[in-house]
Amino acid sequence: MVNLEWYRTFKAIYRTGTLTGAADALFISQPGVSLHLSSLETYVGYKLFDRTGRKMIPTERGKVLYNAISDALTKLEDVEMNFQRSIEKHTPTISVGMCFETFQITLEQYVSRLPFNLIISFGEYPEMLDQLDKGILDLIITPKKGVSGTIEHEAFSSENIVLVGGKDVDLEAFRKVHKTKNRDKTEHWLKQQKWYGTTGDMEHLFNFWTLNFGKKPEFRPNYIVPNLNSIVRCLSGGTGLAVIPDFLCYTEIESGQIKLIWEGDKKVKNTLYFGTRKKTTHREEIDHIKVLFRQVMGRINQGKKGK
Repeated sequence: MVNLEWYRTFKAIYRTGTLTGAADALFISQPGVSLHLSSLETYVGYKLFDRTGRKMIPTERGKVLYNAISDALTKLEDVEMNFQRSIEKHTPTISVGMCFETFQITLEQYVSRLPFNLIISFGEYPEMLDQLDKGILDLIITPKKGVSGTIEHEAFSSENIVLVGGKDVDLEAFRKVHKTKNRDKTEHWLKQQKWYGTTGDMEHLFNFWTLNFGKKPEFRPNYIVPNLNSIVRCLSGGTGLAVIPDFLCYTEIESGQIKLIWEGDKKVKNTLYFGTRKKTTHREEIDHIKVLFRQVMGRINQGKKGK
């Protein structure tokens, strides 16, 4: 059965004459409107609008479809307006983008108690910045700032990229080699160990290695796992090394499940930003999420200082 939202979007485009107007009327993003329309056109098998500049001109088949569904949709909307729940405050939906590991460490524990609907999106930072700019996402958590004039960035915390290992790694052996201040010997010792990496992102390892050894690592990790949290769990088994953000493994380091091996002679530190559009209708909900992030990161940073 066809998605009812496709019909509602079609009706909004027909009445407003533009994709932007339909998006405003339905409180969804313009890319969402375009997706609904293309899905409906694929379903019915013909074009419903001719695109002339910014105007959407209904085709003859589009006019026929509108006449066929308009009264039925209006009746459904009337039922919705008069139904018991319609008198309650509209519950907004917020779309938030971040990396999977950050979600698990920070926001996941609060999701069931949020007073609004939430959609979490995972992806690469350039992709999330683009989706924020287009209105698909309302908030992103990122260590990289974009250049769009419609987006504002607010620094709220930082992450140190560190070398960690399982509890069975010989930390004293590393310290002994590192004290020689011979970079080649330190690199050689590290390359003899078992290493963990992730499928899609080796940026942390590359940046850490390049800054401290003046070149990219000349080896591939022995074990490739789905994400950084998987690395932390694997390291808790006893051995191996990895380069990851410190806040993702702070609890495990504190409990002794894994070891902080080396912060680097030259430290890699990233600022974490909230990215939002300058104009948004969800400021209250976005601020609520920001408070939760600050609470979690504040506890972690306080613990690091107390250590």
